Amino acid sequence: MKTCAEEGCADPAAVRVYVPWGEDRDVCTGHARALVQRDGVVAEPLPGSDEDWR
Repeated sequence: MKTCAEEGCADPAAVRVYVPWGEDRDVCTGHARALVQRDGVVAEPLPGSDEDWR
């Protein structure tokens, strides 16, 4: 399983975030929750992820 793409985070990646001003990346649920608060960011659960990210 992949780990979160955010620097210093070792949690499993559960969500792909599409960021208009940067690279799309796979992140943990905690980072996904924070990132989707910004305008234009879209989140999609990764296939096979057990995380309840909503």
